[in-house]
Amino acid sequence: MSRVVGYAPGAYDLFHVGHLNILRHAKEHCDYLIAGVVSDEMCLLTKGKAPVIPLVERMEIVSHISLVDEVFAEVVPDKVETWRSVQFDILFKGDDWRGTAKGDKLERDFADLGVKIIYFPYTRHTSSTALRRALAVINGELADPEPARVRR
Repeated sequence: MSRVVGYAPGAYDLFHVGHLNILRHAKEHCDYLIAGVVSDEMCLLTKGKAPVIPLVERMEIVSHISLVDEVFAEVVPDKVETWRSVQFDILFKGDDWRGTAKGDKLERDFADLGVKIIYFPYTRHTSSTALRRALAVINGELADPEPARVRR
């Protein structure tokens, strides 16, 4: 029997319990877990903002999580191109992708390759966005902070 390889891409910026939960759930669905740490450039391209923690440091942090078997620097925006390098069987994404145009395209592209997409819910009470906002308040960058929004 061959091993099942899972791939969990993410920025993993300001590492928090939500990231740990995604990796924990992902590991339950595969034998070998690869965490794809999205490069600084790809974060800027896809999210419109650079990460707080540089790629090398984020990769170092994620590589020391016992659930993770391998860390891969994701430097291209196309997940199929990443798959050509990594050869995973399952791709794990946040449930905010489910039912969206991006999620539907991802499912179609990977169905042809025999790759399963599994969605996980975000941890409601913690997000990198909320942590960024808290840091901005602490550093005096936001004078009148509005409540951080939680992804659902």
